[in-house]
Amino acid sequence: MIEDGMTTATAPSTHPLVDKHAELLAQATTALAERSYFSRFPESPSPRVYGEGSAEAGQAAYEALRDNAFGGLGDVRTDGGWVGDEVSPYGPALGITYPHLDVDAALAAATEAMPAWRDAGARTRAAVCAEIVEQINARSFEIAHSVMHTTGQPFVMAFQAAGPHAQDRALESIVAGLVEQERVPSSVVWEKPGRDKEGNPAPLRMQKDYRVVPRGVALVIGCNTFPTWNGYPGLFASLVTGNPVVVKPHPRAVLPLAISVAVCREVLYAAGFSADLVQLAPEAEGEGLAKVLAERDEVRIIDYTGGPAFGAWLEETGAARGQLVYTEKAGVNTIVVDSTDNLRGVLGNLAFSLSLYSGQMCTTPQNLYVPRDGIETDEGHVSFEDFGGRLAAAVGKLTGDDARAVELLGATVNDGVRANAAGLAALAEEAGGTVVLDSREVSHPAYPDAIVRAPGLVSMDAIREDVYTQECFGPVTFLIGTSGTDQSLAQFRDTVREHGAMTAGVYSTSEDVLDAARDAAADAGVALSENLTGPVFVNQTAAFSDFHGTGANPAANSAYVDAAFVANRFRVVTSRRHV
Repeated sequence: MIEDGMTTATAPSTHPLVDKHAELLAQATTALAERSYFSRFPESPSPRVYGEGSAEAGQAAYEALRDNAFGGLGDVRTDGGWVGDEVSPYGPALGITYPHLDVDAALAAATEAMPAWRDAGARTRAAVCAEIVEQINARSFEIAHSVMHTTGQPFVMAFQAAGPHAQDRALESIVAGLVEQERVPSSVVWEKPGRDKEGNPAPLRMQKDYRVVPRGVALVIGCNTFPTWNGYPGLFASLVTGNPVVVKPHPRAVLPLAISVAVCREVLYAAGFSADLVQLAPEAEGEGLAKVLAERDEVRIIDYTGGPAFGAWLEETGAARGQLVYTEKAGVNTIVVDSTDNLRGVLGNLAFSLSLYSGQMCTTPQNLYVPRDGIETDEGHVSFEDFGGRLAAAVGKLTGDDARAVELLGATVNDGVRANAAGLAALAEEAGGTVVLDSREVSHPAYPDAIVRAPGLVSMDAIREDVYTQECFGPVTFLIGTSGTDQSLAQFRDTVREHGAMTAGVYSTSEDVLDAARDAAADAGVALSENLTGPVFVNQTAAFSDFHGTGANPAANSAYVDAAFVANRFRVVTSRRHV
């Protein structure tokens, strides 16, 4: 554990962590360049992978945090207050309080810590960041329980998405940042051919040194549903490029990021740097600390995941202040159904995609476009109504047994999601549509206070753009009848262009339709999945291979992780002199 009185220290010129993580960084860099499969951290919570007793130890560590003041952050810059009012979507209050940040002192400490971190060099920063992620991985079970009880994710999903998958995304950001920084050599001798007055060769020679410098303090504004998966990319992209980071969690999901920040601070201090390079900024519900921090002159980079209104404000005002603002907001994810040679596979894949975490994912499909005249399948012609009925039956089969369903659905995260799920009849009436499948309330055998909802399905005509172009977050899907696949693709393209999406999919046996769907996806600026019928789902992306988002439509202005996500977080300053 770190001690009180942590101060900035100058790192050695060759840090021991560079050698320790050289092979890991090389493997990850190769995978990033090749877009090949690479995962440092096993996604299975099996004791055969993580060791006997690790699951029990992680749960015990989580339980020990409950009903206590969180003390893992060391000597923090606090104003003396304590905040924290997290309640598990499964029922119990966590009872954890966190030291409230003194904003002035925290930003001053972050600024003071920056020069030594800057001067350590990109390779040292990457190695220290890799060590942080390795040590976060060692606490994956503890983090999984913290995510489960702040977001409502089922445990296995919480372990995978908030643990190894998020850690792989963190490592992806680290090596992407390292690659961009090392594109520029640290020093060169520049020579321009020339001759003296007598005509003899006399080249002009200069020594030019290139120094990577950070932009300033970075702010990560966390979300409620995926605090680590969405928080780590910005955190590590800023840290590896030399910027100190203030992490402002969602007030209902503080614990996962508090544990993560605690590990950051421990590793940084042990590695010879100031722990104040990463600080936690918890807030009381409704305090508005994110806005306060975003308006500070010291903050030069902001990463935000959340609602579109505040995200748009950050983008607009941040641009005026000269800040870099990376956002992921809302969107209407889309599936176009044209035809299939594996109807059962389509229905099973869609049912799982709609059910996972009760649709509370930024990647869950919302709009399913299907021709009103039906589709051709390996089981013959299927009408629009029959397709809706078959999809409803597939969802019902998947989620019909409460004890099994809760391991897929998890618990609803907030009242807005619950209202969306409970309001399908009114929504269908407003849209002139039909409730094909109501959102069933599921009883949780272990947590009777949890509010669990299975997906609902509402059919409507494509003319009702006023309804289906708005995000209806949670277990709600719209089955939209079109005049044919041409209209489906046109609506898909235009809707995503205007309202955004993180994911899209198409089902068709026609190469011409698939080509048209690819063009529509390119026009709309959204990643496309084609004919998914097996164990890969539109909700999922793989680190080092798939980009999460594109930055090319209103749902997000950046992508996890491309060069644009990391390269502008630092600048290069040149010094030159004659040789």
